[in-house]
Amino acid sequence: MEIKQKRYQQRKRRVKAKIFGTKARPRLSVFRSNKYLYSQVIDDEAQVTLVSAKGPKNDGAKVGEELAKKAMSKKIKKVTFDRNGFIYHGKVKALADGARKGGLEF
Repeated sequence: MEIKQKRYQQRKRRVKAKIFGTKARPRLSVFRSNKYLYSQVIDDEAQVTLVSAKGPKNDGAKVGEELAKKAMSKKIKKVTFDRNGFIYHGKVKALADGARKGGLEF
């Protein structure tokens, strides 16, 4: 498990070094725990979370749509996707597809 955690941290650092959220284009960050999927839209310049959503791990599309609906109500349309070291596959991809379906562009 120690090696697996170390590889995750390396991937996370590598991805985070390239992605930065601004006021015009905030960062959509995804975190996957054992039970839930968390997503946040973050303005890194002001260090503020603008919108967040949480839902069951097996329902990524709904979490993405919920986040998109909240973001659209705050007039956020374009975001930068931060997969946070997780592989863009399965649940993370479902969340991204749900956010796109809800109207977010990235």
